[in-house]
Parts: sequence; structure tokens; C-alpha cells
Amino acid sequence: MTNQPIPHLRRRVLLAAGLLPLLASTSIMAAEPWPARPIKWVVPYLAGTGPDTTARIVAEAVSKELGQPVVIENKGGAGGNLGARQAAKAAPDGYTWVYAGSPMAASMRMYKQPGYDVLKDFRHVIGLTSSDTVVIVNAQSDIRSLADLLARLRAQPGKLDYASGGVGTPSHLGVEMVLSVSQAQATHVPYKGASEIVNAVLGQQVTFGAPITAVAYSNIVAGKLRALAVTGPARNPKLPSVPTLAEAGLPGVELTSWGGVSVPTGTPDAIVSRVRAAFEAALRQPAVVTALEEQGGMVNPQDGETFTRAFGKEIGFTEAMMKRIRLEPM
Repeated sequence: MTNQPIPHLRRRVLLAAGLLPLLASTSIMAAEPWPARPIKWVVPYLAGTGPDTTARIVAEAVSKELGQPVVIENKGGAGGNLGARQAAKAAPDGYTWVYAGSPMAASMRMYKQPGYDVLKDFRHVIGLTSSDTVVIVNAQSDIRSLADLLARLRAQPGKLDYASGGVGTPSHLGVEMVLSVSQAQATHVPYKGASEIVNAVLGQQVTFGAPITAVAYSNIVAGKLRALAVTGPARNPKLPSVPTLAEAGLPGVELTSWGGVSVPTGTPDAIVSRVRAAFEAALRQPAVVTALEEQGGMVNPQDGETFTRAFGKEIGFTEAMMKRIRLEPM
């Protein structure tokens, strides 16, 4: 008598046999080393802005460290909120990063519904650079100092205008701080990014602006823009002849912009550690540091915990500043 498998048992054997290749494939996928494909780095600002330039300088070195291309995707608009929302909704698999910094923290108070929570929706991996902002006018202007500018603003309240990179950005908050302390008035003209501030001042569409120094630096050096003051606590080493706000007569007013790399919450620890290590290695390369500093920025690496705390501090600073200048969230 020939032994035949019981029908239902035979079905189970066949099903198990059919599942073996699938289980093997799934196991291989689970063990697939990261990164196995290109990585997208969302920069929530326009091309040519300080964050964009920083990201492009560092991305090349990081790509070599990780063995995969790091592709910059500019997603400007709404003070950085559009790109931040996109990154917050991305899969936490290590293949989407965002250039996160002080403007994203400011948005937590500047906007009623920014579309993300900078402290809950992201893991903050590493801080990269910081930059002061610089008050600029067109080089052909007869305004030659901050005192000249403030005198003109007080003589014509609200008649002169200034460009910003968007509501809540350092270029907006910085000018509003100056106006509040100096009891001057100017009309705010928001643009989509810091590079547009420079273009507006160059084209004499506005009287002045205060972009981050890294964006305006090349045009200042070329003699197309006149720098009146920097907003950091000390003079910028790349612009040693430009006074701080305190030296120009406005003590107690300081503002710096900073940024780095963040990933969606839920990204595994092992991947976060790899990303951080790749950036740390990149920032140890003299050529990378030199390229960043030539843009007028300052290399300022921060570990994940320190970088995360910076967001909380910036939120508190923005809230206090908004109360001071009576600015309501949008």
C-alpha cells in the first residue's frame, strides 16, 4: 500500500515550501545594510540661501563617507514650513533628512498651525553651523552707517521698507528687534528666502535687509552691498571692519541663526549614529571647514542632545521676542 500524504497535510507542506523563498527574501531585505540607495536631504529654503549652500558643501563629503549619493531637494516657502512638513511625514528609514534650524523652532510660535512639531516629529542628529545676520543696504545708497539708517527711519516712519526671507525667519525677527529697541519704523516686505533679500537690496526694490551673513557675504566683498552691522555677540571674522549692533549703538540686541541635520522620529538608533558619524567625519576635513567659513558662516558642531536643546531655547526666545514687539502668530 503506497503511503499518500493526507490532503490537508499536503497543502500545508506545499504552502510552507512556497513561503520559503518569500521568507528568505524578507530576511535578506531586513538585513540589508544601510544605506543601500541614495538619500534625500530636504532643504526647506530656496537654492542659494545659507542652509542650501551649507548642505551642498557638506553633502559631497558625507556621500563619500556613506558610499551613497546625498541628493539636495530644495522645498522653500512659508518660512521653511513646507519642506519641514514634507520631511516630518517621510518614512523613518534614514533615507530622508531635513536641514533643521532656528527658523523651524521659531515657526512653533510664529504660526498657529505650522504643520509639524519640531520637538516631537524629528530626531535632531547634529548641529553643523551658525551665522550672524548682517544689516545691508545697496552700495550706491547714501546710508553709510546704522546710525544713518535709523535716523532715516525715524524721520520717515513706515515710509522705508525692508526685505526678509519670510515671517519668523532670523532676517525678520532681527530687524524687528532693531526697530523695537531703536524706536524706529519700517515696512516689512517678506520674500521666500534669504537670497531674495539680497536680490531685492541689489535691485533697490527695498531700502535694507538683514540676511544671514553667509548669503550676503560675496556681494559685500564684491562691493555691491554695504554692511552696516552684524547681529552676533562679536564681529564676524570674515567682516572684521563691520561693527556689531552693540558697537553701532544698540547694546543688548543679538541674533544668530544656526542649523544642522534632523530625521523623522522613529528613525533607528543605529542609522542616527551612522548619520552623525558621517557628518562628524566631514566636519573634520579642512577643505570642508574652509569652504563653509568662506561663505561667512561659522562651523559649530553640536551633538544630538545639545542640538535638541537649542530648539527648545529658540522657541522660548521667539515667544519672548514676539511679546516684546507685539507680534501675533499667523
